[in-house]
Amino acid sequence: MIYAGIAFILAGLFFFFVGVVGVLRLPDFYTRMHAAGKCDSLAAELILIGVALYNLQDFTLATVLVSLKILLIAVFIFVASPTATHAITEAALILGLEPWKKGDKRS
Repeated sequence: MIYAGIAFILAGLFFFFVGVVGVLRLPDFYTRMHAAGKCDSLAAELILIGVALYNLQDFTLATVLVSLKILLIAVFIFVASPTATHAITEAALILGLEPWKKGDKRS
């Protein structure tokens, strides 16, 4: 369980790093939000699953309940993060922020 938890946490850190690189390198708001939304959601899920598994090294009722609470937080993030990303990008589109087109300068 410990090694599986560590592997999940490291995978989550990798996806956080990929998301940061995407936010820094991509040309406009919409592509940056796409990178941030996808990578941050996946990374947060992986890290929380890893923490829940790592917590189970002492298999008692208390650690099982704590791990279940952590997994419930993961479910909340699984639902809330894409919803928030969609709402933010929809607001930007309504306010008139134009998507980047090939040939445009980076914003």
